[in-house]
Amino acid sequence: MTTAEQRLARTERRRAGEVHHAEMRAVMGTFATGVTVVTSGRDLPHGMTANAFTSVSLDPALVLVCVKRTAVMHATILTNGTFAVSILAADQEGLARYFASSGRPRDEREFRTVECSPGTHTGAPIIDGNVGWVECKLAAVYDGGDHSIFLGSVLGIGRGERGDALVFHTGRFVELAA
Repeated sequence: MTTAEQRLARTERRRAGEVHHAEMRAVMGTFATGVTVVTSGRDLPHGMTANAFTSVSLDPALVLVCVKRTAVMHATILTNGTFAVSILAADQEGLARYFASSGRPRDEREFRTVECSPGTHTGAPIIDGNVGWVECKLAAVYDGGDHSIFLGSVLGIGRGERGDALVFHTGRFVELAA
């Protein structure tokens, strides 16, 4: 099958409403996103790497983060009603990989090797060395297919001392210089 024929076949599938997961992931991967670590919980906090995070409104101050329904973080945010988001710096790829790993501890050891401080408003860990952070109270939850869309009312924000951000593009981490 030629390249033109392959493109035509994909277009016909899209017209029929059929989107394959691999194709969706590949196309959406061409959109560069920032990399964050979302945390929730004061006494037994949990964290996860997320790039489905964005500002929604300035007045009132609202952000959203999308979390897979089967993730530990999903239940943690619902239970606590709060969460924090640390926007990672370019040299924090190791933290992004750690919080994306299914093999990391899911108990009191999860943050043992992570430099962080409890958020003033939520108590959720805020990763040290970030380029920025946001603390939120859960304002609403929306259905997002296999994910939930958590809308957070911003309780507190801050900027780190560094400006170079970690970005995810086409399946890999890249640095974005400020």
